[in-house]
Amino acid sequence: MGMTGRERLLACLEGRKADRLPVLSVCQYVTYGLMEKTGSYWPEAHYDGAQMANLSAGGAEVLHLDAVRVPYCQTVEAEIYGSAIKDGGRTHLPSIEKPAFVLGEEPAIPDNFTGRGRIPAVLEAIRRLKERVGKDTLVMGSLVGPFSVAANILGVSALLKASLRKPGALIPYFEAAEKTAEEYAQAIIEAGAEAIVIEDMMASLDMISPKTYREMAAPYEKKLIESIGGQVPMIIHICGKLDQVMEDVAATGASAISVESAVDVAAVKEKFRQQGISTPIFGAVHPINALLEGTREDVAKAVQASAEAGVDGISPDCAVAPDTPVENLLEMTEAALRLQPVN
Repeated sequence: MGMTGRERLLACLEGRKADRLPVLSVCQYVTYGLMEKTGSYWPEAHYDGAQMANLSAGGAEVLHLDAVRVPYCQTVEAEIYGSAIKDGGRTHLPSIEKPAFVLGEEPAIPDNFTGRGRIPAVLEAIRRLKERVGKDTLVMGSLVGPFSVAANILGVSALLKASLRKPGALIPYFEAAEKTAEEYAQAIIEAGAEAIVIEDMMASLDMISPKTYREMAAPYEKKLIESIGGQVPMIIHICGKLDQVMEDVAATGASAISVESAVDVAAVKEKFRQQGISTPIFGAVHPINALLEGTREDVAKAVQASAEAGVDGISPDCAVAPDTPVENLLEMTEAALRLQPVN
């Protein structure tokens, strides 16, 4: 008898042998089709814990993924800090409409951070998911990395300019974001999540230099991961071609690194082997070329290519587009089942 998805993914994250490659979506996986099949929809599922859990449970019950996760967007923390949020309605994710701060303003940390905004709904959803699917499926909570929270409360343009001209002025924002991330992560664990995803999308080398990543993003990711003290695995996701900083990402202490297909996984894995780095790499099925616009055959080829490159878990590159066909997401799991067993 094979492992459950939960057992399989935990084995991978803890450096143990699994029966096959786990399949998950490190980032958001909700689609219009999944909403139809579960009967829970955006925007209600962003705010109501029961709806959020029901929709996310579709990751296990409809898509047969080895993990489920909440929430769906990257605006939860920024909203609590005071950034104005544009509601995405039924078809889009919420987004930042106006940042909370202008550079130089004190980023005061709101009291009772995890009792504010949408966090109580996220925590309720985790508790419900744990009870509903947690026996066989890994329940993950997701939070936004400190560098990206700083971008969301200052504005992307302001942060990028300051990172080049006045990097010291950004430190209070990184420190505040990291401190509230520690609080949020602890609440996620107490709610029952068995893994945490750190989405630090703005730390992408598409946006910043390797030097900026090493000096301004990695130290706060590392501090956040260290604060958890190994209570649960921490999976870090950063967009873009990360090849130049993959060793730095591994040095944060992350339990696994989620990458896009822009990364040369085979080359990175070889470099990791040479340096004695055992951090698993998840990816790298392209969410547009394969999952959204491709055929089931295209998805199967992407899964095969990712496995041959040496990934330790199959996952989309990044967030799944909401109009992605459910059939293509199902094919991701089915294609992984057809792969040869892991040696």
